This record gives sequence, C-alpha cells and structure tokens, in this order.
Amino acid sequence: MQYSPNNDIMYVSMVDAGTVEFLRSLGKQIVSSADLVSQFEAVLTADQISTHAVAQRRIDALLAEGWQQIARRLRPAQGSPYPYTEFDHVQWLSEAMRREGLVWDNGPNVSVNANSSDSHYEPTAANTAPLREGDFLLIDIWGRVDAPDSVYYDITWTGVIGREPTTREQLVFETVRNARDAAISVVEQAFAQRRPIRGFEADDAARAVIRSAGFAQYFTHRTGHNIAHEIHGPGAHLDNLETHDDRRLLPNTCFSVEPGIYLPEFGVRSEIDMLTAPGKAWVTGKIQQGLVRI
Repeated sequence: MQYSPNNDIMYVSMVDAGTVEFLRSLGKQIVSSADLVSQFEAVLTADQISTHAVAQRRIDALLAEGWQQIARRLRPAQGSPYPYTEFDHVQWLSEAMRREGLVWDNGPNVSVNANSSDSHYEPTAANTAPLREGDFLLIDIWGRVDAPDSVYYDITWTGVIGREPTTREQLVFETVRNARDAAISVVEQAFAQRRPIRGFEADDAARAVIRSAGFAQYFTHRTGHNIAHEIHGPGAHLDNLETHDDRRLLPNTCFSVEPGIYLPEFGVRSEIDMLTAPGKAWVTGKIQQGLVRI
C-alpha cells in the first residue's frame, strides 16, 4: 500500500513472490497491509449496523412465517391437487422479502433431502423438487434493506416435515450446532479479553468439533465470511480451509458463522451472523437450537 501526500489517495498492489524472497534474503521483514485495508473497507458505521438490525428483524419474522406457509400448503383442509416445490417456496419467501423492502442477489435457497447436501444447490422453475411429508429441509436466506450502504443479514436453518428427526439427523445437527457455538465462543472470548483474533482461529474452533465427531470429510467449506453492503464483504473470513485467513476480526465488523456437514442423503448448515465492538462480540439474530418441526 502506497500513500500519496499530494492527493490523499492510497494505492494497493500485490507483490510477487520473487520480490518477497529477495527482500527477506536481505533481512527485511515483509508485513501485510491486509488489516489496514480491512480497517477502511470492512469496518461499519453506526448507521450501517442499524440497517443490519432492521434486516435481521424482518428476515427472522418472515422465515418463521415461512415454516407455517409450508405446513398450510402441505396440509390444507380439503387437500391440494398441486405440489408445493422448493422453487414455490423460494418465490413465497422472495415476495415476502419484497413486501418488507428488502433486496438481495439470487436466492434464497430452499432444498430438501439430498439437495440440501449440495451447498451450491439452487432450485429453479425447471429444476426443483416437491416438498413432502417426511422430508429433510434446509433454508438459506439473505437480504438487506433497500438503502445506500445497508448491510446484509444472512442465515441458514434446517428442519423436518411431518415427523421427528432420525437419530442420524439429530446427531449431525447437534454436531453442526456445537461447531457453530465453538466458533462463536472463541470470538466472544477474544473480544471480551480484548485479544486479537484472526479469521482462521474461529474456523479451527468449529472444524475441531466436526473432526472429533468423525465428520471432517463432510465439512467442505469455510466456517464464515465477512458481511457488509456485499453479501461476501471485503473483510476477514473465518477460513482455514479454502485459504489461511490471517486477517484480524476487527471491531465494528459483521461476519457469518456457518459450519456444515453434507452427507449424501441430507446436509445440515447452521448459520448466524455476528457483530463486534471494542470489548464485545455477539450474535445478531435468533439462534437455532434444535431442528424445526414443520
């Protein structure tokens, strides 16, 4: 990063590995500017944080109503000759979000059974599965208020339709929940102690829980991502898989915590968002503690 005193502009550039190795051979220490860049690009204002809170309240409420919508469509008083599909519920959620003044890119994602084990699955009108009694269901939903510099709220919940969870489903959910809570805890403790914490550390905390339960091979993505006006923002990610993210989780930033286990027959992801401040970090919305029964 280079600062120009004449026009108050900072320039950011990459350094090739050969130059880094040469400078180190001269006894020079190379220091990344990543945390400095995050300070300018990822730190949120009080107004931005307030927009996240608005999106959180609206999405939490419409997600809860969405479970009831599924039950109404699958169990009408007179029966229904028409199937209710993943894509139908995407459309219902999307319309509910529009009524609440929310905007978003793509999605949301509604997936059942084996589709929920594909973390990149997106139902479409031409490629969708019906929602039926006995299904396992995952819903991933994100949005922000339609205002300049507003901040996203992004969550994922799972549930079962018309039955109790199987022992396997319950085990996987509890493992993912415990991994999520482990990552939350290390972030909360670090901020309470005013100790620097880097993105990979939170990923390690979640991944250790899943590894110890024997599901390591089924956790195939990072634990979380930065959230800002873009759904995947410019700050530190909770990642020691896709990258080794050595950037600090800075005060006044927002990020997701979303470990997952994706078995061939179903997948579980439990996603919450966190905000930070000097001496404090917290979850911004409702926290799923058990599989939803629809």
